[in-house]
Amino acid sequence: MTASAYRDHLGRPIVAVTGMGIITSLGQGLSDNWAALSSGTSGIHEINRFPTEGLSTRIAGTVDFIGIPVPNAVERSYAFARETTIEALANAGLSGDFNGPLFLAAPPIEPEWSARFELADRSPASDHPGDAYERFLTALRQRPDPAFHEAALFGAISERLADRFGTRGLPVTLSTACASGVTAIQLGIEAIRQGRTTRALTVATDGSLSAEALIRFSLLSALSTQNDPPTKASKPFSKDRDGFVIAEGAATLVLESLEAAVARGAKVLGIMKGAGDKADSFHRTRSSPDGGPAIATIRAALADAGIDESGIGYINAHGTSTPENDKMEYGAMSAVFGERLVGIPVSSNKSMIGHTLTAAGAVEAVFSLQTMLTGTLPPTINYTNPDPSIVLDVVPNKKREAQVSAVLSNSFGFGGQNASLVMALEPA
Repeated sequence: MTASAYRDHLGRPIVAVTGMGIITSLGQGLSDNWAALSSGTSGIHEINRFPTEGLSTRIAGTVDFIGIPVPNAVERSYAFARETTIEALANAGLSGDFNGPLFLAAPPIEPEWSARFELADRSPASDHPGDAYERFLTALRQRPDPAFHEAALFGAISERLADRFGTRGLPVTLSTACASGVTAIQLGIEAIRQGRTTRALTVATDGSLSAEALIRFSLLSALSTQNDPPTKASKPFSKDRDGFVIAEGAATLVLESLEAAVARGAKVLGIMKGAGDKADSFHRTRSSPDGGPAIATIRAALADAGIDESGIGYINAHGTSTPENDKMEYGAMSAVFGERLVGIPVSSNKSMIGHTLTAAGAVEAVFSLQTMLTGTLPPTINYTNPDPSIVLDVVPNKKREAQVSAVLSNSFGFGGQNASLVMALEPA
């Protein structure tokens, strides 16, 4: 191949995906996840990690089949990330030190209430009993608690991954709400395009599901309360949708410059053609109802990829199943694709795996690439009562065989953190 064959429309190194790993409520590993997802299987179930009596939402997509030494969100998130990275590196045919940067999307973890209560029980009496923070600090000074300390350090996840897999430089930990997974991938893309590295490890993980997280999202009226049966609760773009189903998971993608991948004889799984992101200052949690920032995000991703709307053959929607967000996303897609939108298959993985929050963008990037590799469009399940105001081909309830060469994947997060990816099978 000529040197120009390794450059994109702007003269930047083309970024290839050479390895993928994934964990969701459907199982561990790409093979099991794809088999379940493409068959329309749901991973949503009743919560058994903590008591749910009295809670309006009692279902989730927890991942309870990965062993962890201590039951906290840091250990869960690290374990998920470790396992998906092991799979992705094996998939890429890489061993030994990775020797490239690590970009990790991790949840903004806080100590769980059980740990806080335990600390409070041994906190000394205070002249200022309302100052819980000072009491906690005093207790930790008197008797250091490494386990509690570790459980509060979400940045420790990337440090442990860097040590385990031999990444280069300071590992980056980021959190941009539900767009985090795409943001991590975008940082990896830019590092390669700028010539700072020929490979990057991009990881997104979320094992933060706890009673407190469930209650907080419930107070925002964001969660589905359709608990029975759990598998029917997540219904993106349906008229009777009432909220998202919270879930856990992780995904790792190995990114390399196409030139470096070809030089080492790696199998190229797909191309990261474009990425776009826009911030939305409308509200602390809600996205702008007019979809302006989401529209700008999609257009930025298409422009970065060097293609127009006609080049997209499938859309992996953010598709949370919340009344407001689904409506906003539909409006944004309509503004970008116009009348052509009704002919583009648009499905939501979240109908089966729930919303994996910090991990969602990377999880859905893996599924988007797999869609192109297999020629199978995964369905949007539970689509029995269409919303007449949202006219989409959601690949209802059953998978569809169709070969597409370019996919758009959207991640529109809380607080207006918006990011989109354009992926393709081969470079232009």
